[in-house]
Amino acid sequence: MRVIGLMSGTSYDGIDAAAADLSIEGDSIVLSPLGHLVGEEYPKELRDAIVDALPPRPATMAEVCRIDTGVGQAFAAVAARAQAELCGGTADLVVSHGQTLFHWVEEDRVRGTLQVGQPAWIAEETGLPVVSDLRARDVAAGGQGAPLVSAFDVLWLRGRPGSPVALNLGGIANITVASADAEPVAFDTGPANALIDAAVAHLSNGSRHYDADGEMAARGRVVPELLDRLLAEPYYARSAPKTTGKELFHLAYLRDHLAPFGDLAADDVVATLTALTARTVADAVRGVGGTEVIASGGGTRNPTLMRMLTEELAGTPVHTSDELGVPADAKEAYAFALLGFLTACGLPSTVPSCTGARHASVLGSITPGSGGLRLPPAPAAAPIRLQIRAD
Repeated sequence: MRVIGLMSGTSYDGIDAAAADLSIEGDSIVLSPLGHLVGEEYPKELRDAIVDALPPRPATMAEVCRIDTGVGQAFAAVAARAQAELCGGTADLVVSHGQTLFHWVEEDRVRGTLQVGQPAWIAEETGLPVVSDLRARDVAAGGQGAPLVSAFDVLWLRGRPGSPVALNLGGIANITVASADAEPVAFDTGPANALIDAAVAHLSNGSRHYDADGEMAARGRVVPELLDRLLAEPYYARSAPKTTGKELFHLAYLRDHLAPFGDLAADDVVATLTALTARTVADAVRGVGGTEVIASGGGTRNPTLMRMLTEELAGTPVHTSDELGVPADAKEAYAFALLGFLTACGLPSTVPSCTGARHASVLGSITPGSGGLRLPPAPAAAPIRLQIRAD
């Protein structure tokens, strides 16, 4: 089955698409990457509307409806481009994560989650069936609804020695640890780029949205007192499974923590926030006994963050997923392609020990394409490993 995965993360900086041929061979899923498109930007008006609708700002139902339509149309345009450029015009399924607007967490429990991007626009534009709204079923089963990429990671890392840790550095950082002698575990460690991006946008009066190549952090000086104040956040001490998002780690949160320090240099603020990400990720990796880290996501393009993380994890190898055949820029898009493929096959694609759900679930809702809906037969047994078959 040829599948296009679409993803926009908590940095809401654009849409990633990845195309892959997926099949089941014996006890394995075989994923052959066909290529990817990374960072297809939202129109400025739509991006501004998303920013204005995110907590702690209020949003009207009219605004949410307009964003749902706008994101659906933007995803449809990227899906059509992926269909033409990556798949030679031929594909079987689109899987859309959509754009998270709200992840409703009360204490240790997730009560709901909202990803927008009306899939009907994608089905109409491409003629393909669309799997969407993948997180809600896990939440209904008592899970956190995240990190859903843990299903990809567990299949992918199974059989590696020790306790390998898959790390995603998006707006929020999450890890999955898959060891041979324990149940897999996954959780959000805290902010990856979320607070860094918020600081850069705020301190540059909106002229920049992220720390390109980690240059500000490289010039700056870590402020120990500010770092200690940030590390006192109770979220870090909570037990897994746990998830978080920009409902907690947003600009108002950052400004509250900066208030006692007066006018700090912008580079010093960004350096300290980068050190916060490196420290909290490293603490999480140490806490699960990780023996190697395989990183992906936009944060891998920040050499200052990767250097700080490597220093924090001295003695623990840090790789990128590229070294194992999965492009670091597009790993989540490939992961959602896999999740949608499992849904089409009638197979569950959650790991209860990772999300905290009562049971594994078949995820998502399916919007038929122009040719109706024809799904493949379910395999006799669920596959237990993932092979990447790259050229």
